[in-house]
Amino acid sequence: MTSALTLPNGSHLASSAWPESPSGSQPLPFELDHLLALRVPGLVATRRHIHSHPELSGEEFETAALIARELSLAGLRPRMLPKGNGVICDIDGRPDGPVVALRADIDALPLTDVKDVPYRSTKDGVCHACGHDVHTTVLLGVGMLLAQLADLGELDGRVRLIFQPAEEILPCGSLEVIEAGGLDDVVQIFALHCDPNQPVGKVGLRVGPITAAADNVTVRLTGPGGHTARPHLTVDLVDALGRLVTEVPALVSRRVPANSGLLLVFGHASAGTRYNVIPSEATASGTLRVMDRNTWDEAPKIVAQVVRDVIAPTGATVDLEYLRGRPPVTNDARAIQVLTAATHAALGPDGVAETPQSMGGEDFSWYLEHVPGALARLGVGRSGPNVDLHRASFDVDERAIAVGVRVMVQTALRALAAAR
Repeated sequence: MTSALTLPNGSHLASSAWPESPSGSQPLPFELDHLLALRVPGLVATRRHIHSHPELSGEEFETAALIARELSLAGLRPRMLPKGNGVICDIDGRPDGPVVALRADIDALPLTDVKDVPYRSTKDGVCHACGHDVHTTVLLGVGMLLAQLADLGELDGRVRLIFQPAEEILPCGSLEVIEAGGLDDVVQIFALHCDPNQPVGKVGLRVGPITAAADNVTVRLTGPGGHTARPHLTVDLVDALGRLVTEVPALVSRRVPANSGLLLVFGHASAGTRYNVIPSEATASGTLRVMDRNTWDEAPKIVAQVVRDVIAPTGATVDLEYLRGRPPVTNDARAIQVLTAATHAALGPDGVAETPQSMGGEDFSWYLEHVPGALARLGVGRSGPNVDLHRASFDVDERAIAVGVRVMVQTALRALAAAR
């Protein structure tokens, strides 16, 4: 695929019609709505190509190359991140204007795509099950439209497009972007994330924390091993592992305020290979999520103490690996004002929806440690039962692509105007 201009042969849009301009919405300047309408089939084709050719975190080289080609075709000058698996591209408007950044994550998940669609993943065990293909496509569309404004001399500053790798793993890809100068001179940063619980035409906004902090926890237990007939002569690691995964989560939650929303869940546990052999090693790994920033700061030492207290009576040796992940995404109030005005303009006043704080983690939070900004939730819900993020059958209503482009174009323009 060299250019996102037409849908592949035999492909059809996921929905029969694109949404009409909602009541109360405002047109984009300089007939950009007309240009967007012309670009929609190509954007859908791009999304489907990315969806069918997903790449895992840290391996997004072909995706980054596609992004760079599309931006170059729009007359822009993208630059690769040092590893070659991410892209930063400035759209230069008035040189004395502010710099506003828009970010999309581009990596996929280690899941097998089970959808029966023409754009099903062609890579076994790799799938865009979190909507990053949509995020990427939306930002490409935004770049195409804003490039037109820049050519007309109507862009009131500089807009930086950040196509970030490795959102789904630790260490986070956002830290690579920051290290590469992605936030240099930036006064505000914005992002969208797919939300299957909201219908197309709705954007979820919230001041303050909108996601939870998320860390990885791995516990390794060791002992001499032995015969199941004589557990008193050794250390029963299966018993110790059972205590770890059942007792530690509840006890950790008792060490913090209830409204901190701390949640420790083990997703993997393993010990032994034979029914009559007590193993010499056992492991459990999981995630710790917490809504409150102060509790997140205290979480590592709390978990370490509780694990030691629970395992000590068993006699097992404990090796705890606590990997700090990402703090909560905390939306700046002024940035939400910009997003609210932009959403009203793009979708009308009914386009804004209230959204709760999620227990999911998002490394967009690291950008907000350096500059103010906000993350919004883009409605992508399909007809029928919704499938949650990180499910192998996850898919979106593709009408959301055009909605996302309109919202983010309006956001960039309003952010530049407000920052002058």
